[in-house]
Amino acid sequence: MITSKLSSKGKTTIPKRVRAALGLREGDRIAYSLEEDRVILRRAVSEQADDPFHAFDEWNSEADRRAYAGL
Repeated sequence: MITSKLSSKGKTTIPKRVRAALGLREGDRIAYSLEEDRVILRRAVSEQADDPFHAFDEWNSEADRRAYAGL
């Protein structure tokens, strides 16, 4: 069994073996499901996964937003 400790503010560190098993990295989102007396922890599916253009950020600056705001 893998365990971790809960802080007074409700925070914990996800153990390295669990992070590795789920392929979690810094910034990843985690989904929790409650099933009777259990909590299921999963890697959350990114909302960007549904957006084929999420990686295109060439025109994603404040200057570009102002320049193209009226289009």
